Formats: sequence, C-alpha cells, structure tokens
Amino acid sequence: MKLHYREIKSFFYSQYFSDGLRISLGILVPSLVLSFLGQFNLGISLSLGALCVSVVDTPGPVVYKRNAMAVTNLCMFLSAVATGFARLNVYTLGAEIAIITFLFSMLTVYGTRAAAIGTGSLLMMVFMIEKATPPSQVLSYSLTVTAGGVWYMLFSVLFFSIRPYRAAQQALGESIMDVVKFLHIKADFYLPGTDIDDNYRKLVSQQIQVSQHQDNVREILFKSRVLVKESTNASRVLVLSFIDLVDLFEQIMATHYDYAEIRKRFGSTGILDEIARVLHQMAHEMENIGYAVLSNRRYAHSHDFNAELEHLKLKIDGLAEAGISNLVLKKILINLRDLNQNIHNIFNYYNSRSSKSLIDKPEEVEYSKFVTRQDYAPQIYFDNFSFSSASFKHAVRVSLACIVGFTISKTLIHGHHSYWVLLTIIVILKPGFSLSKQRNYQRLIGTIAGGIIGVLILKYIPNKDVEFILFVVLMIATYSFTRYNYVVSVIFMTPYVFLLFKFLGVTQISLVEERIVDTLVGSAIGFITIYLVFPTWEFEQVQENLEQVIYANTNYLARIAETITGKPVSITDYKLARKDIYVKSANLSAIFERMTSEPKSKQKKVKEIHKFVVLNHILSSYLANLSQSISDKNLHKTQPENIRLIRKSIAVLNESDKKLHGKPVEFTSDKVEMPTEKKELTADEALLKEQLGFVNKISYDIARVTDEILG
Repeated sequence: MKLHYREIKSFFYSQYFSDGLRISLGILVPSLVLSFLGQFNLGISLSLGALCVSVVDTPGPVVYKRNAMAVTNLCMFLSAVATGFARLNVYTLGAEIAIITFLFSMLTVYGTRAAAIGTGSLLMMVFMIEKATPPSQVLSYSLTVTAGGVWYMLFSVLFFSIRPYRAAQQALGESIMDVVKFLHIKADFYLPGTDIDDNYRKLVSQQIQVSQHQDNVREILFKSRVLVKESTNASRVLVLSFIDLVDLFEQIMATHYDYAEIRKRFGSTGILDEIARVLHQMAHEMENIGYAVLSNRRYAHSHDFNAELEHLKLKIDGLAEAGISNLVLKKILINLRDLNQNIHNIFNYYNSRSSKSLIDKPEEVEYSKFVTRQDYAPQIYFDNFSFSSASFKHAVRVSLACIVGFTISKTLIHGHHSYWVLLTIIVILKPGFSLSKQRNYQRLIGTIAGGIIGVLILKYIPNKDVEFILFVVLMIATYSFTRYNYVVSVIFMTPYVFLLFKFLGVTQISLVEERIVDTLVGSAIGFITIYLVFPTWEFEQVQENLEQVIYANTNYLARIAETITGKPVSITDYKLARKDIYVKSANLSAIFERMTSEPKSKQKKVKEIHKFVVLNHILSSYLANLSQSISDKNLHKTQPENIRLIRKSIAVLNESDKKLHGKPVEFTSDKVEMPTEKKELTADEALLKEQLGFVNKISYDIARVTDEILG
C-alpha cells in the first residue's frame, strides 16, 4: 500500500503532471480572463491557437521548445489562412487538405519535434474547416488564433524561466526510477524460480524505457548551455548525478553472467538468493533517492550496504574453503561494491549543500558530443520525395486517408462535427504499422469508455459549478496522461470535450453518438490505409539496425582492447562508445517489439531476430563487465592470448557487419606489444581470460544468427 501511495505521489511530482498543469493553464487562461471581460468568443479563439501550439511543448531544452513553438505559430497562421479561403468551395477545400496534409506530414524527416509542428498545423486546418468565417474576416481570425499561440509560447517560456532546473530534475528522477525497475529485473535472474527467457524479455523491454529517458535527460542537460556551463550547485548536481547514474547503469549491465550455469553451480548453496536480496535492497535505496529527486527534497539517510557486502564476502570465502570455485562470485561481489559506490555518489551529489566541492571534476567530458544535432537543411526535405523514404510514404498515406475521410464526412456523415473524422486520422496515423495500430486501438477504447463516462456526467451532474470543476480536472488529466498512457488520456479527453461543448451551448446527448461514430470511421480509414497504402514493415528496416548494433559493440570492444594494450583512450571516447551501444541496442529492441504486433505474415525471421536481440544484450553486458575488469592496465602484460581473443572477436563481428553492408571497425594489431614472458595466471587474469573467451563465443553466435537472418 505504501508503495502504491508513493507511485501516485511520484506521478504528481513528475514531468507528466507538470506538463498537464502547464498546458491546461496555457489553454484555459485566455478563455477565463476574456469571459470575465465579456469577450468569451475571442477567448475561445485564443485558446484554440494555444491548444494547437501546445502539441509542440514536449520535454527538451527551453530554447528548442521556444523555436519550435515560434515556427508552429507561423505554420499555423498559414494553415488557417489557406483553409479559411479554401473552405469557400468544397473542391478547393479537398485539394487544400490533400496538399497541406502531405506537406506537413513530411516534416517527420526532421524528427519528432518537427513532426509535432506538422501535427499542430494540421489541427488548425481541421478546426478551420467547420469555422464559418466570411472571406473578409479570414485574415483577422487567423491572426487572432496565432495570437493565442504566441501567448502560449510566452507563457511556457516564462513557466520554465521561473524554475529553470525543475524540468531537468524531473527528467533525472524519472530516469532513476527506470533504472530501479531495470535493477529489480536483473536481481530476479539470481532467483531459482525465475524463468530466464521470460526475464530477458522483460529486461530488453525495460532497457528501451531506460534508453529513452536517458536520451531525454541528455537533451535537457547537455543541449542547455546554462546547465552545462554554470557553476551553480543546482546545475552541477544535476550533471554529475546523471553522469554517475549512467555509470551505475553500466554497473548493473556488468552484473550479467551465464545465469543457467551459475544456478547449476551455486543454486544449492543459497548464495544466489543472498545476491538477489542485496540487489533488490539496492534498488529500493535507489528508488528512495529517485523519489527525493522527483519531489525536490533532500534524502536524509542513505543506507550503507557495506555490512551486507561483508556478510556476502564471508559466505563466498566459505565456498572456497569447501573446495568450490568462487571466481565468478568474487566478480559479482566487486560489481555490487561498485554499484554501492555509485549509489553513494549520487546520494552525496544530490545532498551537497555547497557547489565548491562539485565544480572541479577530475574527468573532463565534452558533454556536447553526447547529444545528436538535427540537421534542418531544406535539401533533406526534398531529398525524401521518393517511395524509398518512409516519411514520404507516410505523408502520402495521411494525405489519401484525409481525402477519403473528408469525402465520407461530406457525403455519408451529416453530423455537425464531422471534422472529428479528420482529427482521428491525423492523430492515429504514424509512420509505422505497429505504432498506428496501437494508437488506433487506444483511441477507440478510450473514446468508447470516455463516452460512457461523459453521458453519466451530462445526465446526472446538472450543477454548473461541479461541471466546471470536473472540466478542469479532466482537462489536466488529459494532458498529463498524453505521454504517460495515451488510452487513459483519451478516456479523460472525451468527457472533457463533451463538457466543453456544453459550455459552448451544445447539450445534445447525440453528441456522444456522433463522437463515437466519427472516431470509428476515422479509425477504420486509418487502419485500412496503413495496411494497404504503401505499408512500412519493421523487417524492412531491421537490417540497418542490426548493422548499427554490431558496429557499436565492435567499436566498444576496440576501445577496451586499446585500453588493454596500453593505448590512451579519452574518457569522452570511451563513454561515447558505451552510450552508442545502449542507444542502438534499445532501438533494435524497440523495432523487435513493434514487429511482434504486426500481422504474422509480415513477421519475417522473427525468431532469429529475437535470438539476435538476446545475444546482443548478453554481449553488451559482457563488454560492460569486461570494461570493469581491465581497470588494472597491467593485466595484458602477462597473457598475449587475451589480445588474440579480442582480435578474433573483432574480426568475426566485422565480418558480420560487412554482410549487413556496414563499415568495419579498425583495430591495428601491429601496435600491440606481445610479451615474451609466460607466467602462471593469477585469479584476476584467469577470470579476464574466461570473460574474453565468452565474448568470443557470443561473437560467433551473433555471426551465425546474422547469417540465418540474411539467409
């Protein structure tokens, strides 16, 4: 019960609720203020512009949000003017819909934020279709709604200016919570009752969430010059805490072993249950820190795991005395100690009251290299005018679907809000089949469930004051859940829309039926379009992702090899290679998840790709483990076989990458100093050799599965 209570409180401290509150205020304030001044219609127009611009107000650096909202205001104005004049004739309106939907849908070539600009502009087009504006007033009305968009932009920027660090703090807290879930899943591998294959699926799915949240934090922190360059306590705490969080995630990745084998060897000793218990306790400690970050409070007490780790060490030593090899368990113990240290680092950074000790960081990292920069060159837009481009096919689908929806709404549906058909199509259609299918189902379920709730509210709650309170609550909930859980967002959105129309003077219960029918029609058109009109299947893109993942792993292994051979590797290069692995692995896992929701006939080589995803995770984990083992750079001086094993692994991975039309990673063996002296292996050297041997084996397994996928 306490855990559920904390989860609920965490939501109210999160970015999701903060975004919902900000968006709701930005949309609602113009209408409320102007209604008191007797200009309710003007307020509604301003709120409409604010609603369209709010689509772009997604997490990220303030300057990027501001620029995107400014561009949205311009595009929204052009869309409003074009639609306002085109709607005077049904044929010119049809042509305008086809052209505008195509042009704005093509903005997906510039990434998600640009795609949001297109969506906001198309929303304005949809709202203008049913707006009976005389030609002489089209320009002035377009300026009015644009003024609403400008208001929202200024309000949003002011909102973040008041608390400049809060968004980054919330993103960091949410990222910590994702790592906590990942650690709980990793801990379950040590429990005998856990199904290993099923747990891998959970782990891979959670890794996607971890990667996405870490990318959000990187964008907010490292693209914001203020946060990176300021030497204030708040900015340094956020940056250093995130750096240690990524290091901590690597520690969790490094606690990967052949779980079936260690269960077989140590299952009867009880030591694995102890390891799982300590890992779960560490996860709970991280959760306490994450909650403190989210709630903007200091975490007064940090649990010291040294006693538990010392107790675990005694048990591991006891196994050696009983004649059982404990090298792997010692390595796990080292990982746990490193994990404990990183937890303490994050705790100490976050609870530091002085910036003096935080300003000088011994490892200087070029933060700007850790974020990608979107190229907005116009040539990219026009270069994608080809059926080989997924963005082009998506734009064609949206345009055709909107034309069909517009035609049906004008000929077969005779409601007063038939533009809901177009609205549904624009919202549910995504570049990929699986995302469109998911959004389609969520929209349908949410609209039907929300419609039932809306009928109950309209029928049984006649009190205007109560209705207004419900309206505000539903509005905040709608925008709070949009990114968190879309189906819940739509459930809240539907009664919120019904109450809005009641306040505007439309009180018929038939409005509910019309909303559901229009949503059903729009969903049907969208589903048929995504399935039949130039469909994009995940298998068509998976080869590129396989190549990127293999290259990232090979590059990381090469950096480790350079460290072993004594060649200096900068902290930035090492961490960039590590980040590349996690991002590319998460992208591949996301593609595989989307592939499983596609029609069975389109799921080509799905079993082989699943094998690849699991093997890639194992390889990435072992490389993280290996990077911890070679912190002592003298290890290479005793065993040249280690270099040979690495060289073989790189060669095998390069060969697989070549088959996928990728470029090989260079690792020059002539720079390796091969010692002539041969000594007896120490325990650490033996474990290192064992790890390299396993990396080599996994590399060959990946090569075999790659051949099966390409076969």
